[in-house]
Amino acid sequence: MKKTYKIDVDCANCANKMEEAAKSTAGVKDAVVNFMALKMKVEFEDGADVDAVMQKVIENCKIVEDDCKIFL
Repeated sequence: MKKTYKIDVDCANCANKMEEAAKSTAGVKDAVVNFMALKMKVEFEDGADVDAVMQKVIENCKIVEDDCKIFL
């Protein structure tokens, strides 16, 4: 399953850090952050609990960029 989320991030480097943090989250098959569009596309592993995985993605992104936002 793939879902797109609106994000709020200040710079392209921060967006790249968010993308890497999302990709390293358990339950995420792939993630792409588009800084210009302020969107994050997340592809989830089969059978993953999307809501629980996204909460972990948010936690991981906050570690690398504490003022970023992901709107669920």
